[in-house]
Amino acid sequence: ERAIARHEVREIEQRHTVDGPRQDVTLDEEDDVVIIYNRVPKTASTSFTNIAYDLCAKNKYHVLHINTTKNNPVMSLQDQVRFVKNVTSWKEMKPGFYHGHISYLDFAKFGVKKKPIYINVIRDPIERLVSYYYFLRFGDDYRPGLRRRKQGDKKTFDECVAAGGSDCAPEKLWLQIPFFCGHSSECWNVGSRWALEQAKYNLINEYFLVGVTEELEDFIMLLEATLPRFFRGATELYRTGKKSHLRKTTEKKLPTKETIAKLQQSEIWKMENEFYEFALEQFQFVRAHAVREKDGELYILAQNFFYEKIYPKSN
Repeated sequence: ERAIARHEVREIEQRHTVDGPRQDVTLDEEDDVVIIYNRVPKTASTSFTNIAYDLCAKNKYHVLHINTTKNNPVMSLQDQVRFVKNVTSWKEMKPGFYHGHISYLDFAKFGVKKKPIYINVIRDPIERLVSYYYFLRFGDDYRPGLRRRKQGDKKTFDECVAAGGSDCAPEKLWLQIPFFCGHSSECWNVGSRWALEQAKYNLINEYFLVGVTEELEDFIMLLEATLPRFFRGATELYRTGKKSHLRKTTEKKLPTKETIAKLQQSEIWKMENEFYEFALEQFQFVRAHAVREKDGELYILAQNFFYEKIYPKSN
């Protein structure tokens, strides 16, 4: 993927060299848009991203994967500057949909005039951890031949929790909060109440929409209704059930009630679950004011406001 990206960048640079000095391109307001999906691992992020890839040619926008070394979600300060500059000034890539496993980055700190639109999806924290645990051992149906880091380890999640293993420790639940909290050091201090409150603040104030894995279709429907420039046709594409939109972890065994109860005793689980419940309530609030149900189907509401008493009167 990095090789392809470097090749594409070289092509653009060569075109500018051949065509002479770069002209300052003025974009229409509709095209001067960037979406950042700072995807949390094992939240159906690949399934959702594949929809963006399938729609980008038809809807005329670019999709770019942010590939960080060893999937490190925290960027160095110099990379933060580079990334902000790329996203805001790379006009050839606008409108753009950027996705990658990076924590939230506040563009306002860098003095940019127009911030990107942030979206994300989160998942029940224990379900996410169980999925990730088996993913590292058995992979998934998306790239079944790829060797995973823990391949060969046959220990079940229940056995791992019973033995107090590191791969299933409560500390491994601490991921969705720091992804939303950002690049501050306190965000990555496991169990930080400040990080939880900052993540909640960012979710409400900095994210356009945050969905949940368990209600992914409704999330996609809302995006299509509100950001059709990118997501026109996304709902129908998701419903067709094409293989490219599905990714399932192989050999996943559901944990027992005893295992779940043991994890739920952890303060870390309580905080991650509090954040998940907070995000779920906000998403359901947004959905309740945007759709209506009829015969078991959800329908997006038509415009429900208008303008009147417009003065001064035109002749």
